[in-house]
Amino acid sequence: MTESPTTSRLQALAVQERPQERLQRLGTAALSDIELLAMLLRSGTRGHDVLSLSAHLLQAAGSLAALLTWSETDFRRLKGIGHVKALQLLTVMELARRVLSQQSGAAPLLNRADLIAGYLHPHAAGLEVEKFWVLCLNTKLRLIQRVEATSGTATASLSHPREVFREAIRRAATSIVVAHNHPSGDPQPSAADLQVTRQLAAAARTVEIQLLDHVILGRQEADPAGRGWYSFREAGLL
Repeated sequence: MTESPTTSRLQALAVQERPQERLQRLGTAALSDIELLAMLLRSGTRGHDVLSLSAHLLQAAGSLAALLTWSETDFRRLKGIGHVKALQLLTVMELARRVLSQQSGAAPLLNRADLIAGYLHPHAAGLEVEKFWVLCLNTKLRLIQRVEATSGTATASLSHPREVFREAIRRAATSIVVAHNHPSGDPQPSAADLQVTRQLAAAARTVEIQLLDHVILGRQEADPAGRGWYSFREAGLL
């Protein structure tokens, strides 16, 4: 009986060419994306060895970067990835997001919407609920502290001026940026988004802390404007 390609992919390799042996001999940089995923997954399932499973995973996502946006449900749609493997992959993706978000050297300059969106993208990628962040800035518009003010369901109202400016005052910020994500991927503002922005702008004038921008984070492919984010300041609403 002829073996199917999916079941023989790993077995067909010489022992020294299997991912773990190549890793030991050549280091991580020598491994392909599929081989790196295979090292994380460690084992396949009946009918799909670990290399075949890794190849299927990468094909389904389209790229390694796209896996940063996947949820447990997304991972578990693939045959051979159960609850434990899905949690392991989610943990690795969260580590990757945190590494990407860390800035070396000077604190990031956040004086433009594209810079703000780029800084926050690793934190927003793959979230299934809305989160609301306050970015506390110094006089040079560099980040002092990122604060997750609230987190809730995709339909919940997330922020109140009291919580937002309490964090800014606590960290002696001279200006702030607020931002939240839309799990749907479309960053166009809702009526509630417009209302809270007006409330925050009024509170900013009262406490004399500049509200530099309110940025909504989405995904480029779901954004009618093709950017993946929305800026209230660029729209002339601040």
